[in-house]
Amino acid sequence: MATVFTVQADSEAECRAELERLCRVCGLEPHMLPREWLGTGRWLARAMPSAPAGGEGRAD
Repeated sequence: MATVFTVQADSEAECRAELERLCRVCGLEPHMLPREWLGTGRWLARAMPSAPAGGEGRAD
């Protein structure tokens, strides 16, 4: 299974900003743009490595 990093935040703007920061600092690519997690009031986004590392990463 590929490694996936998750961002959770209270607002879409905060989630988007932290996703962008995570991708920039760690060399990741967005995998799922921010969306509201139903029933929680929280926002969720995901990122993955852009290139496989040791057999993991994005399977493009």
